[in-house]
Amino acid sequence: MVAEASNGREAIESFREHKPDVTLMDLRLPDMSGIAAAVSIRAEFPEARIIILTTFDSDIDQQRALAAGASAFVLKSAHPRKLLETIHQVHAA
Repeated sequence: MVAEASNGREAIESFREHKPDVTLMDLRLPDMSGIAAAVSIRAEFPEARIIILTTFDSDIDQQRALAAGASAFVLKSAHPRKLLETIHQVHAA
């Protein structure tokens, strides 16, 4: 882990500073949605690989996240092995 942010604006700034290989982004952030933050990051860094994490199992949110350029969408309740596999897959892509 290279950085942590508590809201979308911090996530965008942190991405600019650290340019991580893979970003884990919460769907619901205090100041904006994780999807909006992902859109902003990918507008500036089209190669950014972002995994959206959420507690909400919504097909609409998943479709919106993937349409916005997220590399994957994972439920927070998923087995840790599933999250790790997804991180490896997104990193390898």
